[in-house]
Amino acid sequence: MRKTSMVFGFLLLSLAASAQIPKGNVFVGYSYNRADLNGGEHANLNGWDGSLEGKVLPWVGIVADLSGHYGSPHGVSTKEYNFLFGPRVSVSVGKIRPFAHFLFGASHISGSASGVSVSDTSLGTALGGGVDYKLLRAVGWRVQLDYVQTRFFSHTQDDFRFATGLVLNF
Repeated sequence: MRKTSMVFGFLLLSLAASAQIPKGNVFVGYSYNRADLNGGEHANLNGWDGSLEGKVLPWVGIVADLSGHYGSPHGVSTKEYNFLFGPRVSVSVGKIRPFAHFLFGASHISGSASGVSVSDTSLGTALGGGVDYKLLRAVGWRVQLDYVQTRFFSHTQDDFRFATGLVLNF
């Protein structure tokens, strides 16, 4: 009987602990991309970033991250989109949850000026992380910084992407 009580107690404790771990989250927010233009010049692109994370372990998740950035550096109307996927590790400490991730996928850029348009699609990678701050039970605020590398038009671009916004835990 004592063993049965201990096993039952352990199961209840395990269920209570797992109830504290979110099953995943959705993030939507503003994003700033300091885009590397070939030749050492940079462009300030503003836009959005959104991600969906599903937990596979309490501290490991799989992430789908989509972002779009827009601007007109040097009179060229520019649009850049990133479709990235990969693992994220995180740990909750009180109201904060720091995380780190490595994402890879596809990136697409298009530009047009004076009736001439160009576009290219390449491999994209992002290495970075951030912090989620719990505001309410299922709502938090995220601050994220990523090093994003693309290879548009046979040249490597090294960009820095900053994102901030709401994160909903489920």
